[in-house]
Amino acid sequence: MKMSMKSKVIIYTLLTAVAVYFLAPFIYMFFTAFKTEAEAIAYPPRLFPSKWLFENFKNAWQSQPFGTYLKNSIIITVMTTAGQIISCSLVAYGFARFEFKGKNLLFMILLSTMMIPWDVTMIPQYMEFNLFGWINTLKPLIVPAWFGSAYYIFLMRQFLMGVPKDFEEAARIDGANAFQIYWKIFMPILKPSLILVGVLNMITVWNDYLGPLIFLHDRSKYTLALGLATFKGIHSTRIIPMLCITIIMIIPPIIIFIIAQKYIVEGTSGSIK
Repeated sequence: MKMSMKSKVIIYTLLTAVAVYFLAPFIYMFFTAFKTEAEAIAYPPRLFPSKWLFENFKNAWQSQPFGTYLKNSIIITVMTTAGQIISCSLVAYGFARFEFKGKNLLFMILLSTMMIPWDVTMIPQYMEFNLFGWINTLKPLIVPAWFGSAYYIFLMRQFLMGVPKDFEEAARIDGANAFQIYWKIFMPILKPSLILVGVLNMITVWNDYLGPLIFLHDRSKYTLALGLATFKGIHSTRIIPMLCITIIMIIPPIIIFIIAQKYIVEGTSGSIK
């Protein structure tokens, strides 16, 4: 159905208003990061700084060992993303392409774990990792990812369910075993879904604050999200350094999202077939 010009104007006006509403805090944050502390808290507030203080970013970065925090964030993000992609694709492949007794029951149990909030399992997990001697190490933030996530398994299973069985049968006739079919046939097909899972996991882990706060005590193990909180004191908060590090933090997810945008759309559309 072709829309009239009036309808288009109304829709685009509404979309622009919504976009401005959501972008306004980020725009204000960006300009405030270049202001002095006095300008940042001045009333009435001004959008643009009177003088652009680019050294705010350098001072904020050097005020804490953010190089170490960045390294820890990258290690955790890369390792958990690799774990989620490998483990979830293997489990999804099993649920999508194999028939075995109790498969549907196991899948329902798997899905039901999504209903359990992390707050409920947080204390048992802490006790378990403490028993292993993993507290104050990066292991509690990395190892669980290698056992998969119910949501990501569901996304990949739905994608694989739409793949015709002809691919699999042709590979079996050529002598390929189950793992070879998974690795050489289904992994390339799963590419949009793998990228979708990778981006979702990367954004979640990169911005995670509660997990590092619980399991990490030593500042040399802190992540960027946890290091950001060091600007917040009991009686005051250092606004400018906090905004500068926040801007630095959000740049990598934005870049990765822009690069992977095409595959995210394909992965999302494929998973809901």
